[in-house]
Amino acid sequence: MNIQLGNRTQRGVIGIEAAIVMIAFVIVAAALSFVVLNMGLSTTQQAKETVSVGLGEASSALHVSGSVISAADVPRSKVNATAFPIKVVSGGSAVNVNATLAKVKFNTGTVQYDNILAKQCVLTTTTYTNLQTALSAAVTSGCITASPIGSPGNAPTNTRAVIYWSVQKNTNEIIEPGEHAHMVLVFNNADRPNVATPIEAELILSAGPSVDFVRTVPPLVDKYVDMG
Repeated sequence: MNIQLGNRTQRGVIGIEAAIVMIAFVIVAAALSFVVLNMGLSTTQQAKETVSVGLGEASSALHVSGSVISAADVPRSKVNATAFPIKVVSGGSAVNVNATLAKVKFNTGTVQYDNILAKQCVLTTTTYTNLQTALSAAVTSGCITASPIGSPGNAPTNTRAVIYWSVQKNTNEIIEPGEHAHMVLVFNNADRPNVATPIEAELILSAGPSVDFVRTVPPLVDKYVDMG
């Protein structure tokens, strides 16, 4: 009888130990599940934030809208200035082109300029109906030393990017949906492209993708040339 009771007691102790071990396993498994669940939720939230930021940046893009026009020095087969019309893409957000937030890179093929956009080169006080009046205003603002268009028609000392508006809602440095702006590359004598030379520039914004401007100079037979 005593032996049987001892065996029963031993089996009871073993059962309790097994139950304790099982409970410990359940607690550990629950804790691990909680950690994994939290990690999954955190990853999902980060993915959502990344997608939201990406969509926001993509919707802030500008694009070339309309014909690119170059002012030509026909006798010398050189380009004095090239104007790219730009607008916010359909459904996009406003874009700030303040010179402290944006910059324009320009590559002549032999020289790389990291930034040819200066604060005084973003003309916001009024709208301009043509390239000549806009570049005259750029001279007044101190952006360029001279305008290659009109009389006397001299190239500036430095190659610059000029941004002006032809349709404007507000006199600020933000291109809003519905506004029409123009980015003009004004070349000094050394940088003036000739026929068959590619013109390559990049507008880099504080948010969203950059905007590439690429054209190849066609035969220059008129004072103003449509580059497509």
